[in-house]
Amino acid sequence: MNVLAEIQQQLTVVLFQMRLNEDVNDDVDEDPTGTKSLWDRGLLSGASQKVDSVCNYHVGETIMSLQKTTLVPGGSECVVYTTMSGGVGILVPFTSREDIDFFQHLEMHMRQEHPPLCGRDHLHYRSYYFPCKNVIDGDLCEQFNSIEPGKRRSIAEDLDRTPSEVAKKLEDMRTRFAF
Repeated sequence: MNVLAEIQQQLTVVLFQMRLNEDVNDDVDEDPTGTKSLWDRGLLSGASQKVDSVCNYHVGETIMSLQKTTLVPGGSECVVYTTMSGGVGILVPFTSREDIDFFQHLEMHMRQEHPPLCGRDHLHYRSYYFPCKNVIDGDLCEQFNSIEPGKRRSIAEDLDRTPSEVAKKLEDMRTRFAF
């Protein structure tokens, strides 16, 4: 049994996006051979070009493929991933700061009002290897429609909306990219 748990732990994966700084192109244009970077070491003999972490998210299983695509005609682009056990997920970009704030607050309320069945803290799970950064769990937000009406009403009031407006916002996000 311990071997199975160890294998499971080794197969879990974190989805992350790293980005080079914008000035790296200028450095390459100045020295296309790369010999300058051999001598130009960063702090404490580190790499001279460092990447910035854009987002981190623990998926929970091994990702087998990533594809940037459009799922509906005329829809926005998204990144679709599939996992070893057959799971399919998508990463969608937000178009406005208002959407980001709304879904962050909805996710925060859903973490408090709708804990997982196994009792494990949702944020600890999604931050298993690295802290969850710049990613909102859409699966957790989608559970808004399945919670008790009283909890739905209280969450919607905290978001300054009605439960039907919150459900409509979730549906709009879903239809913009997937269905």
